[in-house]
Amino acid sequence: MLAPELQDAMNAQIAAELYSSHLYLAMSAYCEAENLPGFAHWFRLQAEEERAHALRFFEHIVDRGGRVKLGAIDAPPHGFASPLEAFERTLAHEREVTALIDGLYRMAVERGDYASQVFLQWFVEEQVEEEKQTGDVVQALSTLGGDPASTLMLDRELGARRPEGG
Repeated sequence: MLAPELQDAMNAQIAAELYSSHLYLAMSAYCEAENLPGFAHWFRLQAEEERAHALRFFEHIVDRGGRVKLGAIDAPPHGFASPLEAFERTLAHEREVTALIDGLYRMAVERGDYASQVFLQWFVEEQVEEEKQTGDVVQALSTLGGDPASTLMLDRELGARRPEGG
């Protein structure tokens, strides 16, 4: 059985993951408008991944005899000054999500909920990967300094990204 406070926190995490999905879709739309289809593709795949994360929490709550309570999702921003700004915001957002996951893990440890600890371990590892991937793109964009030709090359590279597990 899932402790009520852990259930509530996981329900809040579902909303956070769905917000992440909306945020990355907004960033994808921005990149499409800027004629950067590779960046847009990268963000669309990221949006799908975040939705899948929300569903993992959904299933864990259900499997543990809990009740899923979906809340409202705030509208994400839709204007960005540059691809670099979009990725810097992505990195900052992923760091916030990491803090949320860490808080859930701490809560599971405090309650002796071993099943949730095992479940959350996947997310702990996933956040390391998320921050590294995003940080690498931020670093690349920073190094390019807005050079159009180099940005287009990076756009092509990001366009080659495959779905998780694909």
